[in-house]
Amino acid sequence: MRTKIACFGGIYNNYLAFEAAIEDARLRGAEQLYCLGDLGAFGPYPDRVFPLLIDNNIQTVQGNYDHSIGNALEDCQCGYTDPRDNYFAAISYEYTLENTATKNRDWMKELPVEIRFSWQGKRFLLCHGSPRKTNEFLWESTTSTAFLERLTDDYDADIILATHTGLHWHRELKDDRHFINVGVLGRPENDGTTHVWYTLLTLQSDEQQGVSVDIEFVPVEYDHQRLAREMESENIPQEFIETIRTGWWTTCLEVLPIKERRAGKY
Repeated sequence: MRTKIACFGGIYNNYLAFEAAIEDARLRGAEQLYCLGDLGAFGPYPDRVFPLLIDNNIQTVQGNYDHSIGNALEDCQCGYTDPRDNYFAAISYEYTLENTATKNRDWMKELPVEIRFSWQGKRFLLCHGSPRKTNEFLWESTTSTAFLERLTDDYDADIILATHTGLHWHRELKDDRHFINVGVLGRPENDGTTHVWYTLLTLQSDEQQGVSVDIEFVPVEYDHQRLAREMESENIPQEFIETIRTGWWTTCLEVLPIKERRAGKY
């Protein structure tokens, strides 16, 4: 028995990358698609994301952004502490709130904070930041294996999939368990390349080998120059547009741990 599952994180209004990722996942044989939240922020035209979710039957987790937009809260609950990070987060949040239709805000309000399913006895838990807190940042360099193993114990899961940080990574845990950050589609990974990422899981089961899980991080090319032009037409900050065009983060940097920040340009 064999199946493929695609997991998308952090759309950030980047409907062009989202379209490309959905097409790519289908071509690779993905039978079920999941989105781990944060539909808005950063990019243009928030309402263009929702038809892609609904028409493709993509099961979706509520991210912190989705909860805030759905309930028209004062901010994005992103978890930033630096004044500069919060300054740009406020601009992005205000734009997304003003340009998201009421019916789509109502839809986000009802999204679940987690999705669980089992496949041949393997227990999967899909969340946004972590199982214990929607906007928790779990970074590869600062998150211990012992902590991740405790999460799988405390939340009754063999495989936890999350997003929120904007950087994909994977940690294999004892007893064939896994923590996977699926990456984001909304902006590149602060490495000087313009593609974005999603995660493809291939699940296999047979009598001799039992259940195996193959984890592939998939790069997605899309028309990033078109996105940048559309961002300019919507008067979105040049700092955001530079990131789309160059692949280097110019905002939301202070939250990065030392190792992750040193990998970037700024």
